[in-house]
Amino acid sequence: MSERPEEPNQASDAESLLPIDEHVEEGRDAEGRKVRHRGIYLLPNLFTTANLFAGFYSIINSMSAQSALAAGDAASASKYFGFAAIAIFVAMVLDGLDGRVARMTNTQSAFGAEYDSLSDMVAFGVAPALLAFAWALGDMGKVGWMVAFIYVAGAALRLARFNTQVGTADKRYFIGLASPAAAGVVAGIVWAFSDYGIQGSKMSFLVALMVAAAGMLMVSNIKYNSFKEFDLKGRVPFVAILVVVLVFAVVFSDPPRILLLAFLVYAASGPVQYLLHLRRDKTLP
Repeated sequence: MSERPEEPNQASDAESLLPIDEHVEEGRDAEGRKVRHRGIYLLPNLFTTANLFAGFYSIINSMSAQSALAAGDAASASKYFGFAAIAIFVAMVLDGLDGRVARMTNTQSAFGAEYDSLSDMVAFGVAPALLAFAWALGDMGKVGWMVAFIYVAGAALRLARFNTQVGTADKRYFIGLASPAAAGVVAGIVWAFSDYGIQGSKMSFLVALMVAAAGMLMVSNIKYNSFKEFDLKGRVPFVAILVVVLVFAVVFSDPPRILLLAFLVYAASGPVQYLLHLRRDKTLP
């Protein structure tokens, strides 16, 4: 037999009190035989749900900031914009944890991968675009929402392409700017400047360029280092922990500006390496 029956269900359908279909997912065991699994893994999906909530919380704060601006309360608007940006950075941490937890506990699943992509679309696609629109792009009229849509569409296409290349792409590199990094650029701009009380309407054109560039970089073929070759479970020299402490100290000394600088450098690293590669190809005989 090349196929095994699905795993036994602990409760029969007759005993189910909720009108919700049980999730059944097909997979393969260690011997390559088809296996049907009922239910979902709780632990990694808890992190994914928290990631989704952080994106939703960012959207709520962006809306609150826009209402505060309409009421002429610039101080409250700046506070809400800061909360919205921070929520996106929190979503990045949670997004990094859910995949690692799934791999460490051997709880990967097709459901988890799809749920993660949908959560990323909210946290790193819709939330940053709405944040930029509420802070600066809204004053540009139709041009503003068109730029915001370019970013949202870029994030959606980036995630769709990533899902189709999971098994074939080189894990050392991302093809195109990863959506969390693009979101870090947008959220970092808003957080860094609103923290100083600078109104987005005074720099709408610059924000529009940055948001559109982030959206285009996500769907480009430019390679970015994924940093997945680092072995977090292996032993490292003692000095490595000192470097980690130093990095935390630098980031927390001025989070808005340091995080913005870090993500801007990463976003620019791809085009710079691409241009250097083209230059080397032209100089070779």
